[in-house]
Amino acid sequence: MHKTARRMLKVFQVKTQLTGAIPSKGLLVCNHLSYLDILVIGSLTPCVFVAKNDVRHWPALGWFVTMAGTGFVHRGKRTQAAQSADEIGAALKKGILVALFPEGTSSGGETVLPFKSSLLESAAQHSHLLTAGLLEYELGDGDASEEVCYWKDMTLLPHLINLFSKREVRASLCFRTLRETSSDRKQLARELHAEVLRMKYMDSN
Repeated sequence: MHKTARRMLKVFQVKTQLTGAIPSKGLLVCNHLSYLDILVIGSLTPCVFVAKNDVRHWPALGWFVTMAGTGFVHRGKRTQAAQSADEIGAALKKGILVALFPEGTSSGGETVLPFKSSLLESAAQHSHLLTAGLLEYELGDGDASEEVCYWKDMTLLPHLINLFSKREVRASLCFRTLRETSSDRKQLARELHAEVLRMKYMDSN
């Protein structure tokens, strides 16, 4: 998956700029903007992802993320969310880097939506390494919020075709490790959200 993601980024003409140390284990929580997010993060380091179940059915990309070992969550089903949380905990205990988008949906990048806490139980109860990540995109020949970010009522195929026409997509990814965190998952979600917002605010200044 790691090597394939690198090749796919070349197809999309994505250039990545990094700030901070790339995590190799623990839980990485990141804002969510596009289907490119998985490729950008996956190209940097071996990891597994947790994504909403809809992604499984996306053309081509759905096959890719499924083969990469992605765990899929049915939003609104508590029993399935609890099972996913247990799977995340098992992966973390094995020293695997797990990447999670706790907003629960994508956005246009103007802000960071509140983080859902349902999948953070294992991270809150055990001393796993926690890393916050901020993803942002830029286009020299277009509007990244409409042509890179995949949100609202956008349709995948037209969005993909348009994105393929772009000369270059610039992705910036900032990592920051959290040293002290709460053992309450809801408070932890707020702390992680605040850290991602802090990186966004600092970046804009």
